[in-house]
Order: sequence, then structure tokens, then C-alpha cells
Amino acid sequence: MSASPTSASGATAREKTKAANRAGFGAFIGSTIEWFDFYIYGTAAALVFDKVFFPELTGAVGTLVAFATFWVGFLARPIGGIVFGHYGDRLGRKKTLVITLLMMGLSTTAIGLLPGYGSIGIAAPILLVCIRMIQGIGLGGEWGGSVLIASEHAPKGKSVLYGAFAQQGSPVGNTLSTVSFLAISQLPDEAFVSWGWRVPFLASAALVMVGLLVRLKVAESPAMAKLIEKKEVVKLPLTEVLRSHPMLIVLGIGACTIGLSATYFKSTFALSWATSSLDFDRSAFLTIILVANITQIVVQPFGAVIATRMKSWSRAVLVMLVPELVLMPLMFVLIGTENYGLAMLGVSVATIPHCLYYAALAGMLASRFPARLRYTGISLCYQLCGTLLGGTTPIIGQFLLNRTGSVTAVIAYAVLQVALTLGCMLLLLRRPNHDEQAAGPAVAEPRTAPVGA
Repeated sequence: MSASPTSASGATAREKTKAANRAGFGAFIGSTIEWFDFYIYGTAAALVFDKVFFPELTGAVGTLVAFATFWVGFLARPIGGIVFGHYGDRLGRKKTLVITLLMMGLSTTAIGLLPGYGSIGIAAPILLVCIRMIQGIGLGGEWGGSVLIASEHAPKGKSVLYGAFAQQGSPVGNTLSTVSFLAISQLPDEAFVSWGWRVPFLASAALVMVGLLVRLKVAESPAMAKLIEKKEVVKLPLTEVLRSHPMLIVLGIGACTIGLSATYFKSTFALSWATSSLDFDRSAFLTIILVANITQIVVQPFGAVIATRMKSWSRAVLVMLVPELVLMPLMFVLIGTENYGLAMLGVSVATIPHCLYYAALAGMLASRFPARLRYTGISLCYQLCGTLLGGTTPIIGQFLLNRTGSVTAVIAYAVLQVALTLGCMLLLLRRPNHDEQAAGPAVAEPRTAPVGA
């Protein structure tokens, strides 16, 4: 006896739900591992790379140079976004995500095995920069693919929720990074500098194997599979997206700003400032960052819920970001008191607004690009923002601190980044929502309402 239409459609719906959940989980696991790889570099740059790779540069200058190598990864990320965006928009999301995971894992492990300046001289920092570039290229291709493999599998009306699976990998990866360094920071200084810092980098090899097993089981996204089947893939996605949607790229770069830079204000610049200029020891401030990361893990998913349930995404953005204009300066003020409890409170509370926003950012940004150009489009926005604004955060922060001797200039820079993010996202949300257009009027929701609506 043949199955009834209802049961058949029900089975199809269950299969789609299962595939969507698997895609969301795969995006989360893969992005967690890749962000872990990326964040451990930032923590090591703040704590130890000046001593291992730049021992001839002392004090704040050595820290500034170590942060410059941190930025090299961001400089390389747009290259990864362009290269893997091209192949992701032509060959599929899944294939590129396997390659990017392998690139990140191998380069991170290589850093853990790299001899220091004392062993091979100037070759050590040169190799560090080269490996960091490879790592940056891998992450540059990872983010867009993870977001799309999850959001394009999502049930109708839930693309922001499923895109948040990939976004959740960032705070979890950051937390794992902080926990690993918090554990090895208990070592004596000599052991920490000589070999302890290498442990998190070497552990990446095992994590990558787990990520590959999960990611290989994820199916290609329905939107991409449809484009391939109909032979509607674009020959040169980069050329077309720059020609057809230049303002989307500009607004997208601005809209990503505080979503990327806030973490580096806290876990890279503030860590260095607090442990070198203020009276915090390494373990104490790493614990503060850990509590903030756990706060982000718990709170961040609610940003996707808020954006999904509110009638206007513009209102949701205002609700999420406006408090940051006050809380980010408050964070620096409370850290400046050198009181452990107040510093923890400041960093944790300031985490809430931007992590809510970060959860919704991926789905909002992806919805503004047509599916055939989406991987390239969102990768360019996110990775160029990382290069120009996110990755330069600790460098500019340290420069402003060195130049003025006060954190006030750093606070002003942080507020400027929040305001830039807010303005650009509100303008971006006035642009057409391609997900709604593809779905048709039956499922469309009022997600393009004016700011004052």
C-alpha cells in the first residue's frame, strides 16, 4: 500500500528538519574549532609572543609588534573570503568548508611547533607571519560558508536563528581558548614561555579531526543545490557582486564592526593593558574574560530570538546596540579601578549588547545578497571589516594608549565603532530582503521596515 500524500510530505518535512539540524550542528562545531584556532593566537600575542618571537623589542613596543602579527591574520582573511567565496558560489558550500577546516588546523598546529627567536633567529617571526597568513585565509573562507550552510538549510522564516548556530562558534571557541590558557597560566613563567603556550596550538590537531567527521556528514545547502541543478551559478561572483551591489558591501563592512571588534577590545587589548599597565595578574584577568565568554554563550542566542520575533529588524538592532554606547565605556572605567569584582562586572555586562547583535548579524547580512552571490558577498563584508576595523582594534588601542597615556582615547574609539555599526546596519536593512523575495508573499515578514517604523 502506497504512502498517503500527507505521510509522504510529513516524511519529507522530517528529513528537511533533520538535515537542517545537522547543518546547524555542523556549522557550530566547525566554526567553534576554527575560532578556537584564531583566538588562541590573539591570547598568545597578548601574553607571550613578544618574549618568544620578538625578545629584542621590550615593553609596549614588543606588545605592539606582536599585535601587528595578530593583524596579519585579518589582512589575509579577505583573500580567503574571495577565493573560497568564488568556489563556494560556484561549486558549493560544503566542499569549501572541509578545505578551510583543514587549512586552519594544519596552520595552527604548525605555530605550536615553530621554534622561537632564540633557536632560529629572524626566521622565527618571518615564519610566524607566513603561517598566520595561511590561518587567516582559512578563516576568511570559513565564516561565510558556515553561516550559509546553516541559514540556507533553515525552515522558512528561521534563517537568522539557524545562522546563529555558526555565530555561536565564536564565543565557544573563545571560551575554549581562554580556558586552555587559564590552565597553562598556572605554570611557572619560565615553563609557560618555553613550552606551555604551545599546548593549545598542538591540541588543535585532535579537534580538527572531530570537526571533519561532523562536517562531512552535512548535505549541501538547498539553495546552492538548486543553483547547481539549474546551472545558474555565476562565472565570476566577485566581479558581479562588486558591479551590482557595491553599496551593500560598504554598508555590510560597517554593519559588522562592533560584532568583530568588541572581542578584541576585551580579550586582546584589555588583557594586555590590564596585565602590563594595571595591577592584574595573568590568571585573574583571564578569569574575567572567561566569565564574559560564558555570559556570551548563554545570552547570545537570544539575539536571534529577538530578531526573529520582532516585527522590525531595525527596532531589534536599536534594542540590542544602543545600550552598548554606554556599557562599552563603562567597561573600561571599571577595569581602570583595578578592582577584580568591578572589572568582571564591567566586562560581562558590556558583552551583552554586542553578543545579542552578533547572533542576528549573520542572517540579516546574508538576506541582503542574492543566493548566487551570497558566499562572496557576506565574506567580503565580514572579512574586509576584520582587516580594516576588527583586527586593527588592539593595534590602534595600544597606539592610542602609548600616545596619550590614558584609556580615554580608546573609549572614544570604541564608542565610534558602536555608532558606525548601528548606522550602517539600519541603512542596510532598508535594502531588499532576498530571502523573502525567493520565498514569496505567503511567508514574507515585514523585515525591511524603515528605521522609524
